[in-house]
Amino acid sequence: MEAYSLDLRKRVLAACDSGHGTKQVAETFGVSPAWVRRLKQRRRELGTIAPLPGRYGRPWKLTEDDLRRLRKLVEQRPDATLQELRGQLQIDAALSTLCEALQRMKLRVKKKSCTPRSRTAPMSSNSDGSGIDSSRA
Repeated sequence: MEAYSLDLRKRVLAACDSGHGTKQVAETFGVSPAWVRRLKQRRRELGTIAPLPGRYGRPWKLTEDDLRRLRKLVEQRPDATLQELRGQLQIDAALSTLCEALQRMKLRVKKKSCTPRSRTAPMSSNSDGSGIDSSRA
């Protein structure tokens, strides 16, 4: 989501300074009353109305070298699990981080099957489909 323009910010504050209420100004300019209050507070406390720099969570843990090594490992063993890859890389990163890195590099790991494939088979040897064993009745 983009920050509101500096021009809009100046017009909103000018309307507030001319005596209009927060709710009225918000409705006039199509913004939320909370945003108008925060804008006035930012001007009062920080002396600026410029948007704050973006905060995008934690920094990426994997370096370019880690990504190169990850690519080589997947090429060598496409059936390795994320846990195995993390162990071979010897890094302290969450499995979700490795998964996201593989997705960004457009790499897929082959999924191992831990159990045999399931088979669809009848539950009883009853041939009439009623669920009642006629030999026992």
